[in-house]
Amino acid sequence: MSLIIPDDFLQAAKITEEELKLEIAILLYQQKKISIAKARFFAGKNVLQFQKELANRGISLDYEPEDQQADIETLRRLGQW
Repeated sequence: MSLIIPDDFLQAAKITEEELKLEIAILLYQQKKISIAKARFFAGKNVLQFQKELANRGISLDYEPEDQQADIETLRRLGQW
């Protein structure tokens, strides 16, 4: 599924497409609708970048075992594990 966000919406909100994706990812993560792994992937952030963004906002990590497994698989795929 694709979602088209009109440019005038982004301009009215004074936000970039990347910033909006980050906001959506964080909101869904906080509502426990998606895992941290899915949230950071959607936002286009690596683990540390996303965790830093959460820390800057005072949002605690809810790191589930499946999140850890997803991160391990990503690191293996990238050849960093």
